[in-house]
Amino acid sequence: MLTSEDAAAIWLTLKLAALTTCLLLVIGTPIAWWLARTSSRWRGPVSAVVALPLVLPPTVIGFYLLLAMGPNGYVGKLTQALGIGTLPFSFAGLVVGSLVYSLPFVVQPLHNAFGAVGRWPLEAAATLRAGAWDRFVTVALPLARPGYLTAAVLGFAHTVGEFGVVLMIGGNIPGRTRVVSVQIYDHVEALEYGRAHILAAGMVVLSFLILLLLYARRRDPWSRA
Repeated sequence: MLTSEDAAAIWLTLKLAALTTCLLLVIGTPIAWWLARTSSRWRGPVSAVVALPLVLPPTVIGFYLLLAMGPNGYVGKLTQALGIGTLPFSFAGLVVGSLVYSLPFVVQPLHNAFGAVGRWPLEAAATLRAGAWDRFVTVALPLARPGYLTAAVLGFAHTVGEFGVVLMIGGNIPGRTRVVSVQIYDHVEALEYGRAHILAAGMVVLSFLILLLLYARRRDPWSRA
């Protein structure tokens, strides 16, 4: 049976994943659009920075974010000057860490979707006197809709499965920063394997359903149109 702490960890995880996904779709859209359209020499470095969380250990990301958002870090000094306080060991800190850690899982599908749109539809809309914003909203976004679904699914799933980053930034505060992955770790550390099984099995089922949704939306390349 789930304990109240288990339920709180599940709710916190879902809230974190939902908020992070929504914010990443907003943040990732202009980044992906720029990467898909630009020929700037900065395209390579920006792409590399966006993709860094794919290769860096989560603890490394969490460590540097902890330093940056701490009382002596640049972000920490800014948030303190704004009267917000420091972000580590708070839900807001978890959101910031999740945004950084899951960024490539949202930007890359959007980048691929915008790249697949091509120039011809946008140029055709331009001949009809559609402005840049109109071309983006009425042409690019509808054509990139499958990419948004993929980005949302991957961003949500990746945030749900976080461990190293959230543990480094948020610690293990019940009801505040303790997410499901940390709760499972606590159960295992306390030799409470039965409770760990319940949460871990729930994560497996959720991950399977998310992937099933993702692949069900993709057309079989061998099937006829």
